[in-house]
Amino acid sequence: MPPLTRWMIKTSLIYFLLGLTLAGEQALRAFGTLPALFGLPTMLHVLVVGWITQLIFGVVFWMFPKYSSESPRGNEKLMWVAYFALNLGLLLRLTGEPWFTLAPSTFSGGLLAASAAFQWLAGILFVILTWPRVKER
Repeated sequence: MPPLTRWMIKTSLIYFLLGLTLAGEQALRAFGTLPALFGLPTMLHVLVVGWITQLIFGVVFWMFPKYSSESPRGNEKLMWVAYFALNLGLLLRLTGEPWFTLAPSTFSGGLLAASAAFQWLAGILFVILTWPRVKER
């Protein structure tokens, strides 16, 4: 298993645990025992983008057909950029959403916009790098 795949899968598992923690926070909040720290959109974002999407990125990078014999997985450096962009976007989301909820401002809104831009970049890079590997046998 390539190192990048291991990083993606382990990072996705960390997001899975964080998502479960945020789900527990949501449940406790329903009983009025905790103040609102993170909203439902953040919890879903952590689970869908952080866990599921990142797990898919890692497995696809590892298991899809070879790009070429010289470069079996394509441009690995660019996939590292996608990994860092995805995770930077998620961390900005985890920072920006509670901040925007508690004290809406141009800066906290900018964090959310930057979050979306980094995640968009990660998705575009993933598609560009994966597209040539989707081929007939």
